Amino acid sequence: MRCRALLSSLLIATFLIAGCAHKQVDASINDARNDEKISFWAGRISLQIQSEPVQGFFAAFELKGRSDNGELTLISPLGSILGIMRWSPTEATLEQNGSTKRFASTDELLTQTTGAAVPVSALFDWLDGKNTATPGWTADLSQQVNGRIIAKRTSPAPQADLRVVLDK
Repeated sequence: MRCRALLSSLLIATFLIAGCAHKQVDASINDARNDEKISFWAGRISLQIQSEPVQGFFAAFELKGRSDNGELTLISPLGSILGIMRWSPTEATLEQNGSTKRFASTDELLTQTTGAAVPVSALFDWLDGKNTATPGWTADLSQQVNGRIIAKRTSPAPQADLRVVLDK
């Protein structure tokens, strides 16, 4: 529980600290299955969960890959790595403090580490400027062109607020 609170706090701090974020596509990295280019984003992220007590975290982040095969690195304001989340169709892991935890799915990984089920597929679309509908979530992409995304989860309870600011 303390680990989740720390990660949550760090993730929220990262979102709040970050200024701008942007998507970069490395032309030298292609997906072997379908020759799709791998995406890379960096910036700040925050997640606040309206539970009792309120939980939240912020951190700098680096996100690469796709919704089905990717990696999210969370970085403290001082530059140390808080954790690395990796997922693929066959596994989801969290590397933190020299140990690795395994999860049944990406949803379970994110729920256990952040306290909220963040919709990974929709998040990748939102970062790309596509307002993908996701049950329980509403995304505000009006500032996406400026590297800012806000998404709110209203159901299931508790409410969660996700903010992303991409680096330019």
